[in-house]
Amino acid sequence: MTGQKTERLPATEEGVLRAALLLAKGRLVAFPTETVYGLGADARDDAAVAAIFAAKGRPGYNPLIVHVADIAAARQIASFSDTAERLAASFWPGPLTLVLPLKPDAGLSGKVTAGLPTVAVRVPANDLAQRLLAAFGGQVAAPSANPSGKVSPTTAEHVLAGLAGRIAAVLDGGACEIGVESTIVGLDPEPVLLRPGGLPAEDIERCLGRILRGLDGARLPNAPGQLASHYAPAAALRLNATEAREGEAMLGFGDVAGDMTLSASGDLHQAAGCLFDRLRALDATGVRAIAVAPVPDHGLGRAINDRLARAAAPRE
Repeated sequence: MTGQKTERLPATEEGVLRAALLLAKGRLVAFPTETVYGLGADARDDAAVAAIFAAKGRPGYNPLIVHVADIAAARQIASFSDTAERLAASFWPGPLTLVLPLKPDAGLSGKVTAGLPTVAVRVPANDLAQRLLAAFGGQVAAPSANPSGKVSPTTAEHVLAGLAGRIAAVLDGGACEIGVESTIVGLDPEPVLLRPGGLPAEDIERCLGRILRGLDGARLPNAPGQLASHYAPAAALRLNATEAREGEAMLGFGDVAGDMTLSASGDLHQAAGCLFDRLRALDATGVRAIAVAPVPDHGLGRAINDRLARAAAPRE
């Protein structure tokens, strides 16, 4: 529904209850997680889930993540192997999404899974997200709360800049702690890294005692965040640059200075937390291109480089 008034709800009991009521009525509510703001809808309601795709302009073949309050709630909709149980026990609540076999009696809208036999599910660590899930009492489908393919939101202001008038409300919990989306791991049955994110792959590998393999070959997405062009500002991106060219803004990191920096000290946690905010801020200056300093490809740097590579890819 376009042209509606988007409410900005405070992080109070009244705000949470209002957000839960709107979800129960089939409306769209953006809410903070520890990674980015999600655009939530009742995962059991076909019309509500369809409204997510319409509000974002998201292709229907791109599945959504289902947010639940705890492991017990996740077991109601997905089948867990021993490996999945180990990962969930180690990293939930937190920035890990597991793609697992969908239970036949899960009761989810088929639009959530894009018709696939699997479901992407996670338990967010953010307190406000947990309060909303508890008040709503059901599963919430929630991709990032931004127009499809654009820079992900890490504040309520970012959400409103992209979706005001298209959604019912945003629950304002301030800035997100991590700043990049969750890590996604599939189990088919061996663990595979489908998307690097806020949980470093190295932590998962230490937990499992094995190296995660990556997703091979071109295919339709079986999890969110796999489109080649994604997370993109209006300006073109040039990666691994050490200085700006004429007409470019420079986004620095570590010893490479710039008009703005991800982290002057080379702190990957700081860089992840401000990545999308810096891209938005430089884009807002109207530059035609943004040059981005090299970022180490380990830990959270792997997620940062994944987002930068997709933002720099040819636009679809």
